[in-house]
Amino acid sequence: MKLRILVADRQIVRPGDLLAEIEDSTEHLEERIIPEKHIYIKNKKIYSDTIGLATITDNDVQVIPLEGVYFPKKDDIVIGLVVGVGITNWIIDIRAPYKAILNGSEVIEGFNPIQHDLRDYLDIGEYVLAKITIFDRTRDPVLTIKGKGLGKITEGAIIEVKPSRIARIIGKKGSMLNLLTTKTGCNITVAQNGIIWARCPDNNKLDVLVKAIKRIEEKAHMRGLTEEIRLFLEKELGEKREK
Repeated sequence: MKLRILVADRQIVRPGDLLAEIEDSTEHLEERIIPEKHIYIKNKKIYSDTIGLATITDNDVQVIPLEGVYFPKKDDIVIGLVVGVGITNWIIDIRAPYKAILNGSEVIEGFNPIQHDLRDYLDIGEYVLAKITIFDRTRDPVLTIKGKGLGKITEGAIIEVKPSRIARIIGKKGSMLNLLTTKTGCNITVAQNGIIWARCPDNNKLDVLVKAIKRIEEKAHMRGLTEEIRLFLEKELGEKREK
């Protein structure tokens, strides 16, 4: 499918703005909404369904919302808060319109609801780093913590941002995240649902990281933001720039 792009990369668009026209396609194109890209197709034209930043990659266009809640997708990495404990599973708040489910068998080997009390492993108020394994809108998202680095969060700090800002915090090819990590020395895990887990060498580095992340969140629409954050970090951390 070949597109004629009608907007600039990182241009602010509104609901109903025309983003692109489909010039040729071998597939039958029905009117449809593509929620994960925040666009809809009608009469071989692609429109934005939200206010956000148009993002152009190769022959593709999508919109990064400037506002909005997190919409779950299979294989997303999320950080969730335990808000309920049942007999066989935990209820996890992932900042989405749907609560997520983490089954006891995902955490406890040989799980038996008669023998095991889930609160001994994860209790209300604790955070977990997990991956969405199932979500199709007919049932709540199902999580797993079986995977490298996944599991209960027992240290560090949790930072919440608008889910729509996550792409900007990561940056193109990870540029912004790499800058934050390199300058602060913090180990940073960015989850798709707008929660960031940071483990920093000291509280000062953590404070600077939080300020930088909040600045990115507030100025996500601005060009040249990576360089601004670089200068901010160097000033806050007392670094001298090389001439």
